[in-house]
Amino acid sequence: MTAIQSPPKLSLTEFLEMPETKPASEYIDGNIYQKPMPKGKHSRLQIRFATQINQVAEPEHIASAFTELRCTFGGRSIIPDITVFSWQRIPLDANGEIENTFEIHPDWTIEILSPDQSPTRVIDNILFCLNHGTELGWLIDPQEKLIMIFKPGKQPETKQNGDMLSVLSSLEDLLQLSVQDLFSCLILN
Repeated sequence: MTAIQSPPKLSLTEFLEMPETKPASEYIDGNIYQKPMPKGKHSRLQIRFATQINQVAEPEHIASAFTELRCTFGGRSIIPDITVFSWQRIPLDANGEIENTFEIHPDWTIEILSPDQSPTRVIDNILFCLNHGTELGWLIDPQEKLIMIFKPGKQPETKQNGDMLSVLSSLEDLLQLSVQDLFSCLILN
């Protein structure tokens, strides 16, 4: 993520009134950071894994995964690569449709590290989510083929190869996969 020069003392409200950028920008501690443009591995993992979550979670009305969804809470406005919300926490409008604006923390935040992205800033966003009520965070590193699992009040765990992955507690019976399973989508058969 690259810091963009921002006006002095830009408030969160002022940031949210600005036009969206491509790639997306996040508001963190009064600063604006532009996320790097996703590359092939990042994009493939993001769409395939979000789809996999939704295939098992949505029919049972347990949860729903979103890609590149702006989440504004706790004084930040961030855009994790994948967010998962428990079904009952998904904001709805007066028509019963999904809101455009999510002003709550995700239940599960998933970040996929891009080659030119700062792992420190990404980990900081995961920890910020955990400190505001998120149950689970993942940092997926496609280059190293490993996944760091973050849970509130615990040390991060590094998973690789055939290690099984922790998922949102409400999905444990429906979604069981290893690191190898996750990264297998990068190979086209």
